Amino acid sequence: MEIDFISSLHKATKRDYLARVNDKKYPKFKAAKLAKKWGYHYWDGSRKINYGGYKYIQGRWTPIIKKLCKFYNLKKKAKILDVGCGKGFFLKDLKDFNSSFEIHGIDISKYAKKNSHPDIRSNISLSNSNKLKWKDNYFDLAVSFNTLHNLHNYDLYKSLTEIERVAKKKYICVESYKTEIQKMNLLYWQVTCEAFCTPEEWKWWFKKSKYKGDYSFIFFD
Repeated sequence: MEIDFISSLHKATKRDYLARVNDKKYPKFKAAKLAKKWGYHYWDGSRKINYGGYKYIQGRWTPIIKKLCKFYNLKKKAKILDVGCGKGFFLKDLKDFNSSFEIHGIDISKYAKKNSHPDIRSNISLSNSNKLKWKDNYFDLAVSFNTLHNLHNYDLYKSLTEIERVAKKKYICVESYKTEIQKMNLLYWQVTCEAFCTPEEWKWWFKKSKYKGDYSFIFFD
């Protein structure tokens, strides 16, 4: 089912698409090359490359966590997985919201784990999403925020099947476009995206991989 939990965060950020694509110091190909190392430049380097300093803001994720917990009826000691957790800020707010939750996150970035919040660093595993280590239906909920579009098709397929396998309930959010303007802005802004899909194409992927969880899309207007 399509349900939106994330767009409020996405829309709260201002973006200068033309500045990103026309920068002389970091032309798009250079910015993408640096970003895809998933290190300092991706997380804390220049805004002309990506985040421009990805810092923890206490409670930033709490409104979304409240909605997720209510919608998915998450009870005490619920098991939750964040696929592509980055520095783990969602996990930190999740732990603060309910310390009884069993929380796990995976990411491929050694830099992100090293610079994650110390309260949840031990909950983060360096791992790819195309082969998850947990048994079937281990988690009550698995989430993935703005991660899966960074995968090539073969890894995207495997990751969707793995998320479906390890969790009873699932929610993912991915980048997409419906208009030519949104497509242009997405191409201007992204530095790591590999799967450029319309909502209809994403739904095709969900059906192909037998992913039965919930989902939403973010657009670049």
